[in-house]
Amino acid sequence: MNCNHLLYQIALTLLHGVGPVKAKELLLRTESIEDIFVLSSARLAKISELNRTQIDKMNRQNALKMASMVLDHMKKHKIQPLFSNQAEFPRRLKNCIDAPLLLYGKGELPINRPKLVAIVGTRNATSYGKRLCDEIIASFVDQNIVVVSGLAAGIDTHVHQRCVDLKVPTIGVLGHGFDRIYPATNRQLAKNMLEKGGLLTEFIPGTTPDRENFPKRNRIVAGMTDATIVVESKLKGGSLITAGLANDYNRDVFAYPGSIHKETSQGCNRLIADQKAHLLQSPDDFLTMMNWKESESKKDVQRQLFPNLTAIQTQITMLLAETQMLQIDMLSLKTSLPISQLNIELFQLEMNGVIQSLPGKKYCLA
Repeated sequence: MNCNHLLYQIALTLLHGVGPVKAKELLLRTESIEDIFVLSSARLAKISELNRTQIDKMNRQNALKMASMVLDHMKKHKIQPLFSNQAEFPRRLKNCIDAPLLLYGKGELPINRPKLVAIVGTRNATSYGKRLCDEIIASFVDQNIVVVSGLAAGIDTHVHQRCVDLKVPTIGVLGHGFDRIYPATNRQLAKNMLEKGGLLTEFIPGTTPDRENFPKRNRIVAGMTDATIVVESKLKGGSLITAGLANDYNRDVFAYPGSIHKETSQGCNRLIADQKAHLLQSPDDFLTMMNWKESESKKDVQRQLFPNLTAIQTQITMLLAETQMLQIDMLSLKTSLPISQLNIELFQLEMNGVIQSLPGKKYCLA
């Protein structure tokens, strides 16, 4: 990628008072990202519908200066930039209105595999919670499932460590920059995760793990995955924030029940009671409800039926095979594809005689 262009992309995320939503609006109103930084305040005010005072407060030159230092750090430490208009960016996250414009990544980063699940929970993990993590992660072995969590103490740490032990790809989303690992005791674990998974953050070097960063981190965990599993949680905490965000993003949410007398199960029990999470009693429950439980013989049949399809087209056909018929909006939600791209894939499948269109923008297998 052109370094100057990347410099502007980084700087866009560092403008004072400009969040992801306002930054996207600026991109839509300008001919190029460079215009946001090189146009005069008067000209930018005219095309952006912002006033001169707002533009001056952005401190564009300071943002460019900071971006230059971030870029140097990225080169030195081999950090991968993922801008929202790139194919490498988490495609599920693109559909979230408050998604970050830019993520920084390390490792293999299998962020666009067909099956991604977040597993989150309390920092005060019990032996019960750890055992539940062990059971469900063991069921993911050789299932092409990627596990996402927040690399926090407690359940998150146990989830990542168990994934590393069983060679299940796992991604940690950080609430700080790449110049540190928090908690520090997870440094070696973080390194081990890079081989089959990776680390992601939206924060630049020097960003400390402050309290206000973790809800931002949680929206990435919820938005980049197909489902969120809450293992243990108190009535208040980051896990419930993640579950709430997942519900807002129309993702599936699951929770393990626990004793009414245990504080660490009260959050999960409340999610289930309020019908904000599916009751989870076994790994088989989760795999069945997600339609992720596939035998090798079934996979072989799929390869024979659709030998020349792309990964996205195969995903569409298997969804239609499982549900008999789907409306285009639901297909977009389940595949995390924008309608414009989905229309192209559906047209190709229809021309190849794999699917057929029905009234009401519905589709089924031919």
